[in-house]
Amino acid sequence: MNLEEKNKEIETIKEYISDHKIKNIKLAIVDIDGVLRGKYVNANKFLSALESGFGFCNVVFGWDSDDVLYSKDSFTGWEDGFKDDWATVDPSSFRFLPTEDHKSIICLADFSESRAAAVCPRSILKKILKRLDTLGYSARAAMEFEFFLFNETPKSLRDKNFNALEPITPGNFGYSVLRNSTHAKLYHELMELMEEMGMPLEGLHTETGPGVLEGAIEHSEALRAADNGALFKTFVKVWAQQNDMIASFMAKWSADYPGQSGHIHISLQKKDGTSAFYKKGKADNMSDEMRWFIGGQQKLMPEVLAMVASTCNSYTRLIPGFWAPTAASWGVDNRTCALRAIPGSPKSQRVEYRVSAADINPHLALAAAIGSGIWGIENKIEPLEAVVGNAYDIDFPEKIQLPRTLTQAAEKFKNSKIARELFGDAFVDHFAYTRIWEDQQQRAAITDWQLKRYFEII
Repeated sequence: MNLEEKNKEIETIKEYISDHKIKNIKLAIVDIDGVLRGKYVNANKFLSALESGFGFCNVVFGWDSDDVLYSKDSFTGWEDGFKDDWATVDPSSFRFLPTEDHKSIICLADFSESRAAAVCPRSILKKILKRLDTLGYSARAAMEFEFFLFNETPKSLRDKNFNALEPITPGNFGYSVLRNSTHAKLYHELMELMEEMGMPLEGLHTETGPGVLEGAIEHSEALRAADNGALFKTFVKVWAQQNDMIASFMAKWSADYPGQSGHIHISLQKKDGTSAFYKKGKADNMSDEMRWFIGGQQKLMPEVLAMVASTCNSYTRLIPGFWAPTAASWGVDNRTCALRAIPGSPKSQRVEYRVSAADINPHLALAAAIGSGIWGIENKIEPLEAVVGNAYDIDFPEKIQLPRTLTQAAEKFKNSKIARELFGDAFVDHFAYTRIWEDQQQRAAITDWQLKRYFEII
């Protein structure tokens, strides 16, 4: 966005606030785990921040999703007093908030003009998109999320110790017209909410499992697509809780059901707006750039997996036979692969990044997916032979096998020279540490499985 476009958007927001007499505005940033952290500010404070930025406590990059401070932190901590870093409001992120009784809006901010840019997820994605721009391309993307809905509240979850939860519907009813007709009001409400928030859903349907839905967000410019992903996850949860339900985006909440995907669709465009992925006459109409993009994604997927599968729970989904890959495979319109090349028209030719689950940090997952593809184009990386048939039945070479745990993924990420070149030493060191920390919290826990298995017999 150039200065003229930014000033025009700022004036539009000012007029909107004035015309609708909006008194309080929500400002939010995306933290390391993809959680939206923010606050209300009054209109005067917001307009000042919109023009010149504002200070925001850098602790948001120094604690985990449970607000526990990292014991060792290369970016922030007690030593620097958890000071403010300078955040910049992005006027293009402006959204109306239908979930508020009082008229309100939300804007996202990032730290791209301060020291914290080195670890800020939104800033990391912007850095990758700037690199893409220097190559003469832009990216469009779309995310689709599966999520479970339960007849529960935050209190009932804890009262039940997260056991014996009640999904909104029983049984396995994938693509069910019965279910979406019976609960038509729910579907219409959710689709209308996303339309009003500027991220329309192309589709919303039941998936296989009790109370599980999948929403596919319309494609948009890549940064907005990531913003859409973060806002979608947050405000589906808001909407659900306002309706006495709980929405979960865990990668896998139960061993009885398949995991919850968060697939990402990506296409590249040239400066003249034409597709960089479509080349009529070539096999499957795939251009050299698309093939190299896939080659880079395939080669680097094991090294950047921590950015995509970033929770301990992510790895419970990445097992054979559960609609999730275990190696960086690719194929043409093949849903058993980690990368699905989708042939189509110049407008629809794209790559689907299928290793990602619903628990992704949308900004970091998209940065990893696009960044590795950029590296592939820059270095003209040829992918391995495309998979025909069931990728789960193939014994892939070790070099494209995916890490099996979060710690393995974090160590591979930390030791990746290419990741450091793409994302910077500061981010790689900080993020790898936060993922190792995350895995350590899990390994210190005494689980129900351990109690049931060992309590009496050992």
